[in-house]
Parts: sequence; structure tokens; C-alpha cells
Amino acid sequence: MTTPDASNSLPAAWNPAEHEEALYEGWVASGYFEADPTSDKPGYSIVLPPPNVTGSLHMGHALDHTLMDTLTRRKRMQGYEVLWLPGMDHAGIATQNIVAGRLAEAGIDREELGREAFIEKVWEWKRESGGTIQGQMRRLGDGVDWSRDRFTMDEGLSRAVQTIFKKLYGDGLIYRAERLVNWSPVLQTAISDIEVKFEEVEGELVSFRYGSLSDDEPHIVVATTRMETMLGDTAIAVHPDDERYRDLVGTEIAHPFLDRAIPVIADAYVDPEFGTGAVKITPAHDPNDFEMGVRHNLPMPTIMDKTGRIEGTGTRFDGLDRFEARVAVREALAEQGRIVEEKRPYLHSVGHSERSGETIEPRLSMQWWVKVDQLAKAAGDAVRDGDTVIHPASQEPRWFGWVDDMHDWCISRQLWWGHRIPIWYGPDGEVGCFGPDETAPEGWEQDPDVLDTWFSSGLWPFSTMGWPEQTPELDKFYPTSVLVTGYDILFFWVARMMMFGTYVGGLADAGLAARKAAVPFDNVFLHGLVRDEHGSKMSKSKGNGIDPLDWVDRFGADALRFTLARGANPGSDISVGESHAQSSRNFATKLFNATRFALMNGARPGDLPPRAELTVADRWILGRLDQVLTQVDEGFEAYEFSKACEALYHFAWDEVCDWYLELAKVQNQESDGRAASTALVLGTVLDKLLRALSPVMPFVTEVLWKALTGGESVVVASWPESSGEPVDSAAATAIADLQKLVTEVRRFRSDQGLNPGQRVAARVSGLDAEFDELRSQLESLARLQPAGDDFETTATVEVRLSGCTPTVAIDTSGQVDVEAERKRAAKDLAAAEKELAGTTAKLGNEQFLAKAPGAVVAKITARRELAEAEVERLTAKLAELDAR
Repeated sequence: MTTPDASNSLPAAWNPAEHEEALYEGWVASGYFEADPTSDKPGYSIVLPPPNVTGSLHMGHALDHTLMDTLTRRKRMQGYEVLWLPGMDHAGIATQNIVAGRLAEAGIDREELGREAFIEKVWEWKRESGGTIQGQMRRLGDGVDWSRDRFTMDEGLSRAVQTIFKKLYGDGLIYRAERLVNWSPVLQTAISDIEVKFEEVEGELVSFRYGSLSDDEPHIVVATTRMETMLGDTAIAVHPDDERYRDLVGTEIAHPFLDRAIPVIADAYVDPEFGTGAVKITPAHDPNDFEMGVRHNLPMPTIMDKTGRIEGTGTRFDGLDRFEARVAVREALAEQGRIVEEKRPYLHSVGHSERSGETIEPRLSMQWWVKVDQLAKAAGDAVRDGDTVIHPASQEPRWFGWVDDMHDWCISRQLWWGHRIPIWYGPDGEVGCFGPDETAPEGWEQDPDVLDTWFSSGLWPFSTMGWPEQTPELDKFYPTSVLVTGYDILFFWVARMMMFGTYVGGLADAGLAARKAAVPFDNVFLHGLVRDEHGSKMSKSKGNGIDPLDWVDRFGADALRFTLARGANPGSDISVGESHAQSSRNFATKLFNATRFALMNGARPGDLPPRAELTVADRWILGRLDQVLTQVDEGFEAYEFSKACEALYHFAWDEVCDWYLELAKVQNQESDGRAASTALVLGTVLDKLLRALSPVMPFVTEVLWKALTGGESVVVASWPESSGEPVDSAAATAIADLQKLVTEVRRFRSDQGLNPGQRVAARVSGLDAEFDELRSQLESLARLQPAGDDFETTATVEVRLSGCTPTVAIDTSGQVDVEAERKRAAKDLAAAEKELAGTTAKLGNEQFLAKAPGAVVAKITARRELAEAEVERLTAKLAELDAR
């Protein structure tokens, strides 16, 4: 290791924008992030949760990526062969919408263009415009292996999709059936549960009458928020124990608009206490009604087409949009005198498509499904048995609650963009499933639907490493070490990967070693959501969203990363605002200035003298370094990023910069040879500190560490470890005493109105022999100078320390502008008296004490006590000033 040229190694100031891009591209060009599956090093792997090809980086991504990059950078420094594998999701619905919209703007109809030509247009768009997020990842500093970048629609992953579909189909775990799905009339496809967002909306609740209009003849009143669905009613249900309707159960009531009667049925699902205790049943357009329809073998007519228009009812409502029909049906029932009550507005929760924004329509549709019973059980058992560990453990009940009660999964989508379902139909009704190396017979037609994008991405941990082939990557890096993602998609994506991973692991021809067969990842770390500084969820509608790249531009990537990592703990949400980013930017500047100062004073890492030969300050800072490195390791190993970052932040700022650098300045000026050992200690501390910070703040630490050590790159440096030396408790106590004494003297000087930088004559007495070694540091840090013969004590401060109670006598004569100090003290006294009067009045108000929470009363009590102490202190100070 060479000694750096301190005069030329660093610029005058730290400007992230001048360094980050070149640093990152240099790391990539050097191959630091490329993984070698033939390496003898132990393997460590993370697969990037694939962002949508249509997406751009948001704060949730930035948090995800920061944490994954921190973990992989640290493991690389610890000697692991690290694979952080990047890639993108084809985002079936979102991508098809974008391309179809662009074609429409150009006057091209998607249907007229045809399926094959449209798909080619999508590939063109992907090559030209897709993957914006990859460039943004580079700006964040993501240390991914770009040589292994994958896409869910590339050839290898498509082969994996066809292979697993055929295996599941052959095992009877994939089937086709007519079931109720979330239907998007705008997109004209089924959509997944995760793409449905429920919102409170103002609608109407209309009660209307089935049966006779006479109260003396058979009739039932039901209520609905979706009047149009009554055109698909095939029953009215009541509770079997409801005496009001006992005589009607088993009878039929005429439909107001249709030439058919509908039965009154009894089902325990009905709540007799809610509304009238009777509910209309529309099996083809409501999930609960569908289940009841199955139980009672009810007809299930679909009354809407794919676009949400009424069809097939034979009524005058056919052809109307569902919302138009809602009004028309209500008006028609009113004309018949059947409307009993209308509640408007009526607030209720309604599902909306996340992609297109419109109200979702539950719709009976022929779809492909995965039978999840045994797959979900295996995913649950993997966590129960400890094969996969969820962090934090508090999320386990949510996991079991989901996988232990999972419903069959609809995997088909009525789209063109995506993995087309590998089922073919023969001319005589034959059905065949064909794998990637098979060809359907001549004349057979493939199913037009594509697979849910979550199906494709559910294979991500092993398909990206070459499965179904047996590859060196699978042998080295699978199962992956940890999955890092938000707790909000624990069920929708993590569960899919666990189901497929445990299924593939159990296949005889899986191409995986038996020891690798159980799970797709050893650990699942679930972080919280990123919220604004007030704790509110970020959203475009609220206008409180933060563009992470805006922070990168303004504060630097390190500041963004440190802000997010410093707030990240397992399962906890993170509140961030601009002030947090500014604080992190200041921290980077503090590190830069400290290292620059150290270099100018000859600091360099190297072999240290025996601890016994070092000063008290040196022994203290080295002991604290060892303690902090232990805390950092504990934090990172437990995924407690906040704990690790807080330890590093306070050590760097509060102890290294605020205290040790000042102590080192004194030691550098002494003539007993301490400057050389001080330079070694300071260099060693900064070397290890920068290495420990580098996984979170890679850019500034790279520049500083290379300047300090002359090393190749902090990316490939070794992870800093504790020295193994016992902590010198005596040195720690001595420095704690020094800090206490200096702090009290500084406060005393401030009370006396002395300029903080002004040296004043003083006499220090009562120091014990051990502490006396630090006399010069005390004088320097407290801005004191030895008293001469003409010394006159005008003020003293006495401080109780661990082993002695020294007195500092200060000559303040001629140093204080008494009149100015008197005015300042009088102003402060008035403010303290006002605070004391206000808090006393509140605490004397019995009504306030009776109503206020205990925490509020305690807070005001503490304020009163503080004000009381301030009044006493300032009164004494004014008396002293008056006596001068």
C-alpha cells in the first residue's frame, strides 16, 4: 500500500455530481460486480425484485435497492462471491396499454394490426424506450451484475415458464374453469387481486321490492348499490332461522323485468340483523353470491359483455353501459312503485383497477387456474420448519394467515403481450399441453390468453439462473441468500415464488441438488413503506411524492441512500423529508472535511504501536472503534440497517470529528513524538470507518478511502473487523471525564458572555494524577491559558468527575461587556418568567387537569420545572452582573 500525496489527493470541496457517474462506470468496467460461479469463495446471492419495464424509480424502489446494495457490498468485502442479479418484468397490462395508446395516437387500430404485428411493435418499444429504470439504478450506485441482466420475456425465462406450466398441468395443478374474476371493462381482461385498489366512494343504496306491491301479499325488500345487477338475480336469500321469511323459503317470486321467477332460498351466510335480512343473489357478478350460487346450484347468467355493457337479458336495458343501466333500472322500478328507500350519498368501498382507474366488475369468465392447496402448504411449511426465515418474525402470522387460507389463483389474462398459455386445441375437441421442445400437431390452435405476469415473475429466483437446465449458477447461488422487499407484497409475489420454488425443488428432474431443493431463498427481509416527513403515504394525488433522482441531483446519491438506510428497520415504515436528505448531505461533507484535515496532517493507516504506548485519547478512540464495528455487524446481520447507520453516524460525527480530531490537534503539536503515532491512529480509524460506511455511502467513501490509503477501491477492500484488543475502560472513563469537564466549562463561559473562541486565563486545580495527563487537551478544548502572576479569580466552576472534583478558576475581568450581558440576561429572564407564569396557570386549572391526557400534563410539568430553573439561574446571573 502506497502513501497518498496529501496535497493533491482530494479536491477543495465535495461535489457529488462531479464524481458519481465516473466512479460507477469505473466499478462496472473493472468487473467488481460480476459473479463467478466457479469461485472457491462462499456464495451469496440476491435477485432484484424485477421492476416493470414501463416503470421509473420511486422512493420505494430507492429503498429496496439501497438495502440490497448495502448487503451485497458488505458481503463482497467479507470475502463472499456475490451475485446481485438484475432484471425487468414485462408488465403485461401496463406495457400493452402504452403501446396500444401510442399506436392509437398514430391512427393505428390494434385489432386491425393483428396480434403478431402488435407484439413486434411492443418489442420495438422495449428496445427503444423500455428500461428507463436501469439508468436510474446506475445513478443510485447499484452494484448489480449487468452481464446477467434478465427479462421475463427473454428466451431462457420463456422456456422456464413453458416447462413449469407443463409440469403443473401434468400434475393436475393447472385447470380451466368458469369462475368469478376481477374484470376490467376498459382493459377487457381479468386482473389480479394486487391490481385492485379499494377506495371509499359516494354512491347510492337503493331498497326495492320483489313480489307483490301489497304489504298483505308475499314480497321481500332487498337493497343494493348496483341496481343493474338485479337483471342477473337468480335467487333471494334469507337466514334459515329468520322467522319473518320462513313461509317464503322454497317459493318463487316473479322478476320485475324478466319472464322468469326466482326462488327464495335459505343460507346461513345471510346476516338477519343487516338491513331487511334478505339479500338478492347475482352469482355471475358478485363473489359472495357466486359461492352461494355454487352451494345451491343456481343459474349464473352473465348480463354484461367484456366492455361492461348490458347484454343477453332480452330487456330494454341491453346495450346500455353498466352505469347508464344503473340509473335506468332504478327509474323503471320507481315507475312500477317498487322503490322503498334511497340513501344518497352512500359511502362504500369499491374496487378500482390500478392500471386503468375504472371500477372493477366481478364477472363470471372461463379462465385458467392454479390449484394451490398443496403448493401453499409447502410454502407455509418452509417457514414453519425454518428453511426460510422471515424478518421480522412479527410478519409470520400474516404469512400463515395467507398461505393457510389461499384460494385458487387465476393465471390467465386476455392480452396479447405476455407468455402465451402453452395449450393447443385440436379440430375434434382435443386439448394438449406442449413444452418448449415440443410442437403441436398441424391444424391445432393455441389458446389466445397469456399468463398473469406474477406467474412469470414467480419463477424469478431460479429461472434467472438457467432453470430448467442444470447450471453452475444454480449450484453456486441457489437458493438465494435473502429476498428484500416491502411487506405490502408479502402475499402476492413472495407467496408465488415460495410455491413455485418448493414445487420445483421437489421435482425429480429439477436440475437442482437435493440440498438445494427446499426453498428459493434462505431469508425474507420485509421493510416498511416510505412515507413523507409527516407520516403520510406518498401519492400523486396528495402531491407529497418525492422523486429520488431529484434528491440525487441536489444532495448526491450517498445522501439519498444514507437517509433511507438510516430509517430502515424490519417491518417499520420510514418517514423522510428534505431536512433528512440535507442532514445526510452534511454528514458526507463532514466526512470529507475530516479526511482532508487528516491527510493534511499526515494521517495514514498502518501498524500501530502497542496500546500501552499510546495516549489516553488514542486508546479511547480505538476502543470505541472496536465497539462500533461490533454494533454495525450486529445491525447488518439482523437487517437492522437503522441501528448500524446510527452507530456509524454518531461515532463519526460526535466522537471522531467533534472530539478525537480536536484531541489529535493537541497531540500533533506536542514534542514527545506523539504526532507519528497520532497520525497512525487517526489513519486507522478513518480507514475502518470509511470501509464500514462504504456499503451505504459508496461514492464519497471511495474517493476518501483511496486518497487515504492509496488502495485500488473500497469496493474490493476487506470488511473492517474489531482489533480483538480489550477495551481500555480507564481511557474511556478519562475521556468521558474530559468531555464532561470541557462541556461544563464551555457552558460556564457562555453564561459569562465570553466569546467561544476567546482564550482566557484560568487555573485548574483538583485534578488527579490520571486525569492530569489530559491538562493540555482541556486547555485547548475549553480555550483556557495558564494564569500569570497577575491572575485575579473572578469566576469559578466546579465539576464532579469519576475520580476527582476539579475547580476551574477563570479571570473574566475585562473580557465581558457587562452592560450588553445584563441586557441579554434580562431579556432571557423575561422570557423564562413568561413561560413559568403560563405553565403554572395551566397546572393550576382544574378543568385542564381533568381533561388533558397524562402525557400532556407531564410535558407541561417538565416545562414548568425547566422554566423555574432558568428563572433562578438568570436571576443569580443578573445579581452577579449588578455587583461588578
